[in-house]
Amino acid sequence: MRLKTHRLGDLQLKIMQVLWDRAEATVAEVHEGLGRQSDLAYTTVATMLRKMELRGLVRHRSEGRSFVYRPTVAARDVTRTMADDLVDRLFHGSLTAAVNHLLTTREISREELTRLEQLIAEKRKNS
Repeated sequence: MRLKTHRLGDLQLKIMQVLWDRAEATVAEVHEGLGRQSDLAYTTVATMLRKMELRGLVRHRSEGRSFVYRPTVAARDVTRTMADDLVDRLFHGSLTAAVNHLLTTREISREELTRLEQLIAEKRKNS
């Protein structure tokens, strides 16, 4: 059974990260959690949360006059499906092509290379 693919825009992903970090939050808390780098209006965050609720990404409960939102999808599921979708769409499903692209276009430290080698060795051992 294939997981539902979650395609999130940048703002949606940032909102989800705030909710994953806090487990639940009001619109005001999400707005605050997005930080000062965001010039978003409070109403924009509220609108986005409502749209995300319609998509089944979050749910809310009422607490007084505030809605308290919580994620309904796990970070690992979103990461998995978005990464799989990226590899499928940009690299025709080739993990080798995706990794090669990252290794040739990004700076990588010796520590990261060592960790990648360890992950490959573990995968070989368990396959």
